[in-house]
Amino acid sequence: MRRAKTLTVALSLVAVVAMGGLVAASVPLYRLFCEVTGLGGTTRQAEAGAPWPPSDAMVTVRFDANVNGKLPWRFQPDQPQMRVRLGETVLASYTAENLSAEPITGTATYNVTPAKAGQFFNKVECFCFTEQRLAPGQTVHMPVAFWVDPALVVDPDTNEVGTITLSYTFFRGSP
Repeated sequence: MRRAKTLTVALSLVAVVAMGGLVAASVPLYRLFCEVTGLGGTTRQAEAGAPWPPSDAMVTVRFDANVNGKLPWRFQPDQPQMRVRLGETVLASYTAENLSAEPITGTATYNVTPAKAGQFFNKVECFCFTEQRLAPGQTVHMPVAFWVDPALVVDPDTNEVGTITLSYTFFRGSP
């Protein structure tokens, strides 16, 4: 009887540790899954520009910026929108300013809407998921290089998409 109780306790502890490990790994694994599939408006990470020449088709890309209430920063796109030739690598930028009297670290997350366009939006360079530490009153410009896959206008599920919104939200990072 005592051996059965010990075995039950040991198995329960193993299950709790395993679940804790799954919880810890779930965010990076989900982020990776979303980047690969474009699920939920997550863009793809590209190593370089488009592997083909730009097409004549164009799309409007809007830029959105948000700051979590716990982060005393001003954050905004340097351009509200731009017309982008599909397949052409484009450079946009955002500006962040620390409004507090202390150094603060922030980390940005992003998404693309409509969500179905996420798999066609390829970021080459981005400040997302990288801690940005700003001194008191410091202002920084952060570039985003991207291209939109020309397959966007060929895919029957997305061929009507004429506007894509790239949205970033900054959260307070670790001290």
